[in-house]
Amino acid sequence: MPPSAAEHPKPAGEGLAIAAESLFLVNLLAAPGIGFLLLVWLWWSRRKGAPPLARCHLDQTFRASIWGGILIVVVNIVILAMGGYDAPNTWMVVILYFTTIHSTFVLLGTLGLAKAMAGKHYHYPLVGGRCRGEEV
Repeated sequence: MPPSAAEHPKPAGEGLAIAAESLFLVNLLAAPGIGFLLLVWLWWSRRKGAPPLARCHLDQTFRASIWGGILIVVVNIVILAMGGYDAPNTWMVVILYFTTIHSTFVLLGTLGLAKAMAGKHYHYPLVGGRCRGEEV
């Protein structure tokens, strides 16, 4: 017989971890800017007193969002350097960005959300660091 939920209580901070990962995906997919501002507010207000699981997910999503913003600025600089927004190369850069960088962030955010829902730590490759209190 499979174990019941009462036998395996939810780890501390699971709800906050799920909220952080959800806001990361909202920022990428539904409401850019608004999702980021809500994530920054959540990170700023809850990171210090958060349990290790929640702190891990808050830090990871915040770092990944900052990196995503930096990459958007870099892509815009590349577009401007290649002749501006009216140049034929613009669509090539935009399509490459969305098929590689943006979709990778969405995939990593989905994996992070799955890990948060499972009550496990998760760190984003390349853009995230190791979490304090993470079990190896």
